[in-house]
Amino acid sequence: MIQPTRIRSLNDLPENARASYVLYWMGLSQRAVFNPALEHAVDEANARNLPVLVCYGIAEGFPEVNARHWSFLLEGMAEVGPALERRGIAFVAHRDPPVETALRYAADAALVVCDRTYLKPAIGFYADFAARAPCGVVQVEGDVVVPVETASPKHEIAARTLRPKLNRLLPDYLVPLDERRVNRPASDLRYKSTLGLEDVPRLVASLKADQSVRPVRRFRGGASVAEARLRHYLGGPFGRYATVRGRPEAGAASHMSPYLHFGQISPVAIALAVRAANTGDVDDKAAYVEEVVIRRELAINHIHYEPRYDDYACVPGWARKTLDAHRDDPRLHRYTPEQFEQGLTHDRYWNAAMMEMRETGYMHNHMRMYWGKKIVQWSASPEEAWETALRLNNRYFIDGRDANSFTNVAWLFGLHDRPWGPQPVFGNVRSMSEASLKKFDADGYVRAVERLAAAERDEGDARR
Repeated sequence: MIQPTRIRSLNDLPENARASYVLYWMGLSQRAVFNPALEHAVDEANARNLPVLVCYGIAEGFPEVNARHWSFLLEGMAEVGPALERRGIAFVAHRDPPVETALRYAADAALVVCDRTYLKPAIGFYADFAARAPCGVVQVEGDVVVPVETASPKHEIAARTLRPKLNRLLPDYLVPLDERRVNRPASDLRYKSTLGLEDVPRLVASLKADQSVRPVRRFRGGASVAEARLRHYLGGPFGRYATVRGRPEAGAASHMSPYLHFGQISPVAIALAVRAANTGDVDDKAAYVEEVVIRRELAINHIHYEPRYDDYACVPGWARKTLDAHRDDPRLHRYTPEQFEQGLTHDRYWNAAMMEMRETGYMHNHMRMYWGKKIVQWSASPEEAWETALRLNNRYFIDGRDANSFTNVAWLFGLHDRPWGPQPVFGNVRSMSEASLKKFDADGYVRAVERLAAAERDEGDARR
């Protein structure tokens, strides 16, 4: 089922009566399964007795995207074409800008279907395309459970205010999506791709991107990898999720975030699989749905309704006021952005967290909070702390530049939180002490990170 609230028109142009196909311009939803935009394109094509063509253009030079991000994304894209062709859908990918690629194929399209996104640079792509397209353009939301405006018409102050609104809507949106049968296969559509997806490492090495942030072996991109990870997770580790999810060494994380970020798996599909799992009890399932739906969509609510989401100005006024009042407080430790990046602090646990991020592209959520709060505490000013945390987040995490990323960084400074008892440097913003590390085996975490980092370095040496 594709809910009508997922679909909206971006222009009011009539369709091309002499069209050769319905075009799906793939953007955020980089998958051939459980993809509402793709299935809507099939519905529209079937209604017109036309085939479906899917196009993708690479956003080379997109802000902050480096070799690590491109490798994960393109590993996923390499799976898309063959999966579409098995369904009778044509696929073409170009090493050309996304808008120009989409305009090239829109010329012969009855209608263009595209994905929805919330980050400002990508929003600009869609606005530019809709203004220049020769036919109607329809946008379909496929990467949240409940469309953001349907969930709430305003910026929510916390999970507690969004949660009841989402919970009321979940029965209507947590439903399966049937794969449509293609009535007219695209066997006559023969377009040549110029994106060399048959050799992803070579392609990534050729891109105009920061090559110093290397791809990682810990995470490989692709819808099939995401699905296999989810099956493995639900077959075992998930069974302890509610009780041990806050312990990095417990192995209770599903590692779905990178796949969600690149649209390689649907959040609806994840939530449905969790609810149907034979492992885990009611508490495990509720806790996981809280993270993948409530918390994730709170982040999307934030970046949708707050245009300054990538600026310190998005931090609530009360928090900026108290941080400003304490900006001259003495700091027992103070580090430069470069020292943070290299993990050169006095705290071996913080340094290990930075190593995990830098070398493997991931960090457990508990350590993310500790990592970020210490940057606030050990930086010369809150503004410098913001810049450091956001830059490192977007540079090294595979799921950097995500709604969750921007929102999690803002949380360090008081977003979606309340005032707490006053502390040096933080004022009334929540702090996080070293005592939080006693809740788990912190030394075991350090050892695990060292093993993971060593494996990445060995792999990097082998590639060279």
